[in-house]
Amino acid sequence: MDQSQLAGKRILVTQADTFMGPTLCEVFSEMGADIIADNNLLTDPELPAQIIQRAGQIDALVINLAVPAPFTRGELVDDSEWSATFQAMVDPLPRLCRAVLPQMIERQSGKILVMGSASALRGMKRASTYSAARGAQLAYVQAMGVEMAAQGIQINAIAQNFVDNPTYFPEQTKANPAFQERLKREVPLGRLVSMREDAQFAAYLCSDAADCFVGQVFPVSGGWVV
Repeated sequence: MDQSQLAGKRILVTQADTFMGPTLCEVFSEMGADIIADNNLLTDPELPAQIIQRAGQIDALVINLAVPAPFTRGELVDDSEWSATFQAMVDPLPRLCRAVLPQMIERQSGKILVMGSASALRGMKRASTYSAARGAQLAYVQAMGVEMAAQGIQINAIAQNFVDNPTYFPEQTKANPAFQERLKREVPLGRLVSMREDAQFAAYLCSDAADCFVGQVFPVSGGWVV
């Protein structure tokens, strides 16, 4: 894509110091965007509105939310694990959207992009809590995307897995021969998608070139989900 395609756009990235945040900020900046990077974990119900208010005009909101994925057998998942995961990854969505949408509706333009997970699209053992939270994110995007389309606002999501990032694929995991074998067996691409490849696609979805996509969930997983 045109390296200046985000020129002049003010883009807010949440949890910008974790998951895909650092690479998103780097790539968006290279493409001319004015980045507002917020590093807070958004479990405080008041924080989303405060962050949006401080940011001022926002042309694109990139909702990058992540916590270490629980790896609990389904019959052992307790209320605490379930609630904590949803509080960190699902509850911030409507709070952020309530805060940012009035200004976007007034301008009749804007982008909201959720950095989600393909674990919501394909069953994974011992991932019921995490997959359910990520699935709620995608369902919210689909509903809000079609609702906001008539207002000139595009809301979409990237559903990723096997994308290189330190939150879910730390160096010790990548170096494990069993993981390398799993990559060859389960991922048609045969490798992790790079962080820059993922971020460049996110940049496209935040650009004017992607005005035609509404309520879409785009798998980025090297073919693990198609």
